[in-house]
Amino acid sequence: MPNNFLANDELMAAIDIGSNSFHLAIARLDHGEVRKIASMSEKVQLAAGLDKNKILSEDAQQRGLECLARFMGRLDSVSPDRLRIVATNALRQAKNADEFIRRANEILPKPIEIIAGREEARLIYLGVSHTNASSDKRLVIDIGGGSTEFIIGQEFDPLLTESLQMGCVAYTQWFFESGDITESAFQEAIADARKEILRISTTYQRTGWTSVVGSSGTIKAVRNVLVSQGWSDEQERITYQGVKNLQKHLLKIGRVEDIDLEGVKEHRKAVFPAGVAVLRAAMKVLGIETIAYSDGALREGVMYDMLGRFASEDVRDRSVQALIERYSVDKRQAQRVVKSCENLYDQTHDALGLSGEDNDLLRRTAYLHEIGLAISHSGYHHHSAYLLLHSDIPGFSQVDQGRMSQLARNHRRKLKTENFEQALEVGGPSLVYLCLLLRLAVLVHRSRNDLDKSALKLTVIDKNHWQVSVESESEDYALLVFDLKDDIDQFKKWGVELSVTCAGAY
Repeated sequence: MPNNFLANDELMAAIDIGSNSFHLAIARLDHGEVRKIASMSEKVQLAAGLDKNKILSEDAQQRGLECLARFMGRLDSVSPDRLRIVATNALRQAKNADEFIRRANEILPKPIEIIAGREEARLIYLGVSHTNASSDKRLVIDIGGGSTEFIIGQEFDPLLTESLQMGCVAYTQWFFESGDITESAFQEAIADARKEILRISTTYQRTGWTSVVGSSGTIKAVRNVLVSQGWSDEQERITYQGVKNLQKHLLKIGRVEDIDLEGVKEHRKAVFPAGVAVLRAAMKVLGIETIAYSDGALREGVMYDMLGRFASEDVRDRSVQALIERYSVDKRQAQRVVKSCENLYDQTHDALGLSGEDNDLLRRTAYLHEIGLAISHSGYHHHSAYLLLHSDIPGFSQVDQGRMSQLARNHRRKLKTENFEQALEVGGPSLVYLCLLLRLAVLVHRSRNDLDKSALKLTVIDKNHWQVSVESESEDYALLVFDLKDDIDQFKKWGVELSVTCAGAY
């Protein structure tokens, strides 16, 4: 078992930077199960701070930063490597997300990961499936502040994942901004949500499900109101008729500030009618009569995903293998390059200040650096970079994919100054070093044969001066030495002096 696998009673935590609320969950491992021992939630309404140009306002950023600072006061007992911080739709949408992340990372012990919509859906399902064990094929619905996720899965495996651009904060701004709860506002919101859901309804209904589960704040609040009003079924599930009753009741109330319903907290009143509209549309389009509630959602899923990484059951490695199969990667060549990357990393990680996470990133990209060949041989490294940046890859954040894309883009051909600046911006000096290590590993195996390359040694004299030595007099290495010397000028463009020495006379 790996050394970093969590021991029983060791703490772990997840922060969910949502579009409506920020959540912190702290848990301990109890015989393989994540047991939540503390939680904290604050209404930040980050999505409400997005203007029409998708710029996140200073006020919204400040609310978020102050909330994260308060969360940090609860994390003294949690090791940074047992913490994950994920951000969802609001920061996916914000054009100045980098500015907020830079400021937040000065407060937080770990970098924020912006996750794609389908990755958010996968993690939500992981949280629900571990919290509510079942062998049923289930449809899971999670209505957030900026997006709504729909997942069909069985046991612990998601089968279909979608994230639609409709959430209670966004719909409040679009349809209920005045605070009036009117028939026309409800009808417009429901019609807009139905239009979004119709895009996925055929595929989802064809796949089918035997039960429906809802998670997160909107569905929890609706369920609590329905139970208190006697509009749920005998198992305290949300019913379609109950949601219709709730809508009529909200229309009688007339104003969001006048909502006084058991189960609707003060901070949820303003966005509650919009959430009800999205839920009613989903139930109508998909023909859902009842929805059970699950207390597990994104942050629980994040912790279970983290647990899988510690236990060497990392979904990222399964995703890499799936991409290898999908794009018919030359597995033998990929394995050669991976092996050389591992050797080069082992020889240099101390001198270059590289981490185990850097090694994982290098290894996974080494497996995938040639996926662009499935599109075209000409300029395939650009195709590889595009696919790694824009594909939905379970387990990877947008930052991860951005770094992998940089590695793939720079593993061959000319190294440009603007690419150096991009790599530095995306991943700092360590990503620059990883690009050069991958480049060396690919260059070493340009002949695509199984010649043992263990005679190749890389020494970091200093971070700006690397020395490659070929400790063999075999003529089989002659072409390799020529290729290495040919790349000296390219390394120089990125500020690294590359020296090549060899034992032979070639």
